Amino acid sequence: MTISLYAASVPVFKQMLNSLDALLSKAEEHAEARKIDPAALLQARLFPDMFPLARQVEVAADFARGVSARLAGVDVPKYDDAEPTFAGLHALIAKSVAFIDGFSAGQIDGHEDRSIVTRPGTPKERKFDAQSYLLTYGLPQFFFHVTTAYAILRHNGVEVGKRDFMGQY
Repeated sequence: MTISLYAASVPVFKQMLNSLDALLSKAEEHAEARKIDPAALLQARLFPDMFPLARQVEVAADFARGVSARLAGVDVPKYDDAEPTFAGLHALIAKSVAFIDGFSAGQIDGHEDRSIVTRPGTPKERKFDAQSYLLTYGLPQFFFHVTTAYAILRHNGVEVGKRDFMGQY
C-alpha cells in the first residue's frame, strides 16, 4: 500500500494549525485572567538560545505553507512575520490554513518523485524527492515547532493538555 502524500500533509497541517490557534486563544485567556502582559507570553522561551513562542508559531505556519506548496509544485508564499501579537498570529494561522486548504489531492499525489531542493545555492542545500522531503524533513520540522509552542505555553502555566495539542481529528 502506498502512502498518500496529500493525506499525510495538508489535513495534518490543518489539524495542527487549528490546534495551535486554539492554544493561542487559551494563552490569551490565561494572560488576561492573571493580568500578564501578553508580550511576556509571546516572547517566552524554553531556553535562551531557542525561538520565543511567537516565532515558533510563525515557523510552524511557514513550514505548513512551504511544505504544501513544494509538494504541489507551486511557489511558496511569503507572509510578513513582523507582528508578534496574538491577533497577528491568529491572522497568520488563518491565512496559512486558507492557503493550504486550496490544494487538492490531485496536485500532490502522484508526484512522490518530484525533486525538492531546500536552501538552494547555499552550503546547507539539500535535495529530496517529495516523499522523503515530507516524511524526513517537512513533518518533523513542523511538529518540532508546534510541540515547542505547546511546551512554552505549558511551561508558563497555561492550562493545556494532550487533547488541546491534538485538536480536532
